[in-house]
Amino acid sequence: MTEEIKESVSQVVSDNNYNNYDIKRREALEKIDNAKFGWFHIRACIVSGVGFFTDAYDIFAINLVAVMLGYVYFGKSSLPTDTDLGVKVATPIGTLIGQISFGILADILGRKKMYGVELLVIVFATFSCCLVANSYVFSPTLNTFVDNSKVVSVQGIIIFWRLILGIGIGGDYPLSAVITSEFATTSRRGAMMAAVFAMQGIGILVAAIVSTITIAAFHSTITPTDFSHIDYVWRIVTGVGAIPGVVALYFRLTIPETPRFTMDIERNVNQAAQDIDTVLTTGSYKPREQEVVVKIEAPKASFSDFFRHFGKWENGKVLFGTAFTWFALDVAFYGIGLNNNIILKQIGFLGDGTDPYETLFKASAGNIIIALLGTVPGYWVTVFTIDLWGRRPIQLMGFALLTVIFIVLGFGYYPILGASVELFIFIFTLAQFFFNFGPNTTTFVIPGEIFPTRYRSTGHGISAASGKLGAIISQVGFFKLKDIGGAPGSNAFIDHLFKIFAVFMLAGFIVTYFCVPETKNQSLESLSNENQDGFVRDKRSADV
Repeated sequence: MTEEIKESVSQVVSDNNYNNYDIKRREALEKIDNAKFGWFHIRACIVSGVGFFTDAYDIFAINLVAVMLGYVYFGKSSLPTDTDLGVKVATPIGTLIGQISFGILADILGRKKMYGVELLVIVFATFSCCLVANSYVFSPTLNTFVDNSKVVSVQGIIIFWRLILGIGIGGDYPLSAVITSEFATTSRRGAMMAAVFAMQGIGILVAAIVSTITIAAFHSTITPTDFSHIDYVWRIVTGVGAIPGVVALYFRLTIPETPRFTMDIERNVNQAAQDIDTVLTTGSYKPREQEVVVKIEAPKASFSDFFRHFGKWENGKVLFGTAFTWFALDVAFYGIGLNNNIILKQIGFLGDGTDPYETLFKASAGNIIIALLGTVPGYWVTVFTIDLWGRRPIQLMGFALLTVIFIVLGFGYYPILGASVELFIFIFTLAQFFFNFGPNTTTFVIPGEIFPTRYRSTGHGISAASGKLGAIISQVGFFKLKDIGGAPGSNAFIDHLFKIFAVFMLAGFIVTYFCVPETKNQSLESLSNENQDGFVRDKRSADV
């Protein structure tokens, strides 16, 4: 037992208010916080990480799939602007809904009950998306089926299923973050959560690799005059995204309830203590043979309690800080991430689009290059430094450098492209690196640590949903603004978009500095900003 807990226990005893369950709770929490890192922790990271791999694959594969859909259904290398916007913005809208709803439900019903449900939604929506087709009706006059796509089109059905897909993806954010943080040791919590989130980078990379391989496999059938086989390509690329989810589904559905939820929300300290001993002794979770039900008194979640807790400035500013910084980040992250092909086209990498094989292959290969040079390394540098350097310094550093990078790209866009395409690619890749070795990772980690157990998932869901609101605004704004000052498809306003992104990065830096605290090497209970002495009490002494 640490000196801090010993002093606290002594104080309780000296006040003649000895509460066995309060002490037992803190002893159990200390076991989790100081446990030896082992297979159970690795397994938890893998089970959670597979979900984020699937999420990122499905989210960013649309960047490539949209080009394929353009060829198959419109005979050119891009979808009509409104259709392209609808296909790309549907998932962020669904994600926002899923983050808030699953975040709240996980705090009410439990992490375990909701975990796996969101993955089922992802798998079902992904398979449904890759099986869509235009609607057809039978014509007695022609004695055959005729296209009735004006009523229900492929694009419309894709938008619908990607909205449903987004709801499942949204649920993965608060659930994976909170489950990982509540099982993690204090000294490795940041690395564990960052490793889960880093699977996004692997998902983005694999989506580009699968696309490249599939396009290469259909090389002989994709010609400037025949786009029909591209229909197979986009369906394969989309469908592959469901495979990791199917593999991980069993493990998601059988993961144990977190001890913190059992203690603080189910208010069953004895059962939580037994679960912790089982995990730490055996290295794995075994189903409970018999529930050890001893209810205690603990703070309960309610609307009035929520507003009382976050109504205090020291708590409210943290929720505002985690929400706003995620919002500011995603304005730029998704504004660029879902439109990488526009950047590749601007630097002349995709050609004029007349050769579908060349365009699709280069788009996929270009996304592999961006992922390998900037995206994936950025995530994993964070994994190895976040518990040494801290969350806040990484977030401040990332926002500061991204502000500078976007100012350079905004004011020097055309001069840099004119002088050296390689220099432009280098600067653009730096942006990808410092997104991920920076606020893209830390805005995910901090909300999973900073709130009380009864609001941890809700707080993370609100913060993440704020980010997706930024992504939606950015995506709509990108499409509405990118051609200002030029012909449709000219992307004449893109340099000014980089300047707008710089403003949001600066705002993220300022809010981080004033509102977001450091969470490194602190227990979740100390970060909750609630007095832990007498936090729970035996019902028999509740009125003492």
